[in-house]
Amino acid sequence: MIGTVLGDRYEIIEKIGGGGMALVYKAKCRLLNRYVAIKILRDEFINDEEFIKKFRRESQAAASLSHPNIVNIYDVGVDEKDGHEIQYIVMEYIKGRTLKDVIKEKGKLTVDETIEYSIQIAEALEHAHKNHIVHRDIKPHNIMVTEDGRVKVTDFGIARAATASTVTNTSNVIGSVHYFSPEQARGGYTDEKSDIYSLGIVMYEMITGKVPYEGDSPITVALKHIQEDITPPREMDSTVPVSLQNIIMRCVQKSQIDRYSTASELLTDLKKVKYGNEDLLLEDTSLIESPTQIIPAVESGDENNMKKSKKKKKKSQGDGGLKVVFLAILLAFIVVSSLALGFFKLKDYFISSEVVVPDLKGMYKNEAKEEVEKLGLEFSIVNEVYNNEFEKDQVVNQRTKAGTKVKEGYTIEVTISKGSNLVQVPNLVNRNINEVDSLLEDVNLIEGLVDYEYSDTVEANIIISQSPDAYTEVEEGTKVNIVVSQGPEKKLVVMPKLIGLSEKEAKNAIIAYGLALDNVKKEPNDEYEEGFVFWQSIEPGTEIENNTAIDIYVSTGPKEEPEPEPDKEIPFKISLTPASENEEVEIRVERIQDESRETVYNKVHKINGKTIEIPVKGKVGSIFEIYYDGIYIDEIVHPGS
Repeated sequence: MIGTVLGDRYEIIEKIGGGGMALVYKAKCRLLNRYVAIKILRDEFINDEEFIKKFRRESQAAASLSHPNIVNIYDVGVDEKDGHEIQYIVMEYIKGRTLKDVIKEKGKLTVDETIEYSIQIAEALEHAHKNHIVHRDIKPHNIMVTEDGRVKVTDFGIARAATASTVTNTSNVIGSVHYFSPEQARGGYTDEKSDIYSLGIVMYEMITGKVPYEGDSPITVALKHIQEDITPPREMDSTVPVSLQNIIMRCVQKSQIDRYSTASELLTDLKKVKYGNEDLLLEDTSLIESPTQIIPAVESGDENNMKKSKKKKKKSQGDGGLKVVFLAILLAFIVVSSLALGFFKLKDYFISSEVVVPDLKGMYKNEAKEEVEKLGLEFSIVNEVYNNEFEKDQVVNQRTKAGTKVKEGYTIEVTISKGSNLVQVPNLVNRNINEVDSLLEDVNLIEGLVDYEYSDTVEANIIISQSPDAYTEVEEGTKVNIVVSQGPEKKLVVMPKLIGLSEKEAKNAIIAYGLALDNVKKEPNDEYEEGFVFWQSIEPGTEIENNTAIDIYVSTGPKEEPEPEPDKEIPFKISLTPASENEEVEIRVERIQDESRETVYNKVHKINGKTIEIPVKGKVGSIFEIYYDGIYIDEIVHPGS
């Protein structure tokens, strides 16, 4: 396949990946001279009409989407090489790695990375869902991360329009078993909330480094999605913020109705966490490498097994009732013993006074800690975030609201500002001014002052310089000033007189006046000697802009008139306006040439006062006699031209 040219345009360079349905290659577009990614349907599916339809549906669905977090689709086609049909889609080439590779390298991502990537993925889904497109295979393998941290969702290989036949109950399920929803495992109705579930699993893997369900087979994992609750992330890592955990747990609810209604709703909560507004009213629910594949949907028999399993649980819970009673008696014994042995300590606890939680927002962390501990409370920093509103080390938010009454010893959890988020200024030099807004918006910067300068080396509307310089780290919201080229400076000059100058003198004058020489034509001229200008395209004394192109005509000397050949008959016309009392007149022309007489014209004409053109020919100097109705009128000598 390497070296193959598809559609007489795309040259395959190297293989860069592959999935369950297609292989992906890096290619070069010969027409636009750019690199692209080409997805080619696997050979084993060429004759499978169902897969061909899915493959074509991918291109149609994805091509309708245009978003900075979604891989662009450029072209789609079919080619034939050596009798072999090739179905392909041409996509944007992304220089970066998959999110799966990033997770493998780091083990798990930071809270900030998890939130930032999740926001970008959610924004991609928000756009797709608004266009009635359900991805149905969200997983780290289908998410590219560029070198500058931009997330690009790709592989709409099994996406379908939500308004069409979204997913009917079928015997097979398409997707990646570690990431798909319970309804996908059952072969049930799939909608936008299925993508939200899958994103919840991806978020879980980013923050913990592991997928929540593993098993010996796809069926085993699928059953776990249906049957088993997910272990909350904080039980695996206590540093995970409660708010982030709550978002994840809401995404991965078994029932679609219990999840976020839309990707927009999910985005709202993610941004609250990112910007420190973490008082989310969410219930704290307790609810690998995985290629896209087709697996049998979980049969009703499996669901019956689930029911049996639940019955066994209930039975075992019945047996455990005795254990509960025993534990209660044991607990009572411990309490009584404690009362006997440590009465005064317990007394101090139960009668401890309540204190009002202070407002810590805006305080520096040391100040806030001192204030809290002064009241007999504990101080704990649970999260640190970038925030443009609060300075570094200031309290952005507190989990327990100010004014709440709590007992002494209660822990006040706060979020601390890391200061304004620093971003890299993009390189704007040599870019068109029309690109500035989008480039700055991508990194949350603002266009500042725009100055214009003339430049002899930089085209008009191209950026000459910027401030701050490219790649400088600045705070979000910083204004970036730019200087834009106006092209060469346009000056008015007075057009000099070139007529009468030699060709060399004219050229030097054009250069001296800051003008440009365009065309030089050479023609004969009776007034000017050879090599001298006799015409210029712009009149002397005219005010024009510098660099204006000028045309000149240069004389090649007088025009040489060829002498007529004496023995050659040359045609010419005799013009007559006959006058007669009659309505018609016979016109006869006789030529006297070489001492002989010959009638060369004889025809009757109506007299209407108009001039009559009589065509004749003869040698130069020949005599032509004119007769009206046989009467001699005049004679004309051949003029020779």
